[in-house]
Amino acid sequence: MDDSEVPYRRVLLKLSGEALMGELDYGIEPRTIKRIAGEIATAQKRGVEIAVVVGGGNIFRGAGLAGAGMDRVTGDYMGMLATVMNALALQDALESLDVYARVMSALQIHDVCEDYIRRRAVRHLEKGRVVILAAGTGNPFFTTDTAASLRAIEIGADILLKATKVDGVYDSDPVTNPDARRVETVSFDQLLADKLRVMDATAVVMCRDNELPLRVFDLTRANAMVQAMTGDSVGTLVTA
Repeated sequence: MDDSEVPYRRVLLKLSGEALMGELDYGIEPRTIKRIAGEIATAQKRGVEIAVVVGGGNIFRGAGLAGAGMDRVTGDYMGMLATVMNALALQDALESLDVYARVMSALQIHDVCEDYIRRRAVRHLEKGRVVILAAGTGNPFFTTDTAASLRAIEIGADILLKATKVDGVYDSDPVTNPDARRVETVSFDQLLADKLRVMDATAVVMCRDNELPLRVFDLTRANAMVQAMTGDSVGTLVTA
């Protein structure tokens, strides 16, 4: 399939650090990251330009230690470094599949990755490279969800894809309510009003105000990522 047959020219994928754990309690499961890399490679071959924002919760979560007394700013910077580790692991997995990938960090770590510069990131995408965006926004107090919204807007992505462990947005918490129903589409305003915890409010508002659609889908379902990237209706679509 060539790029004229897919509805999205450029997408941004938000991967949580937990998504890389697979069945583990901590760290990166090699089988899981290889599967994720394989689906990214498949979608790219179908003509989609792909940027990825990775979290770091599988290695370190700054907000949790801040609650235990650690300085919040210090904890957040440690969390940013964890995202760089995940980004390097994903880059390695992609390159093992002969996919060109670049890690770009909001923190300067010149020996291991490039600085994030918007125009350079766009140029990498235009040249067919997967761009992995690490270290969040580079600022404490901002989540990687907010970083994903910001970077998607900056690079001109057609859609933000939020990979989770549930198959979309539900009208209530499916863990506590067995009668919770998945919705096919929902508005950003409803997401905020009903406090449906898909992304933090800052990230949701950025998407809404910049008319950036969001699709929430189940990363653990085989081929769901490829379907989401190539325009198939999986999970839940969130729009203005």
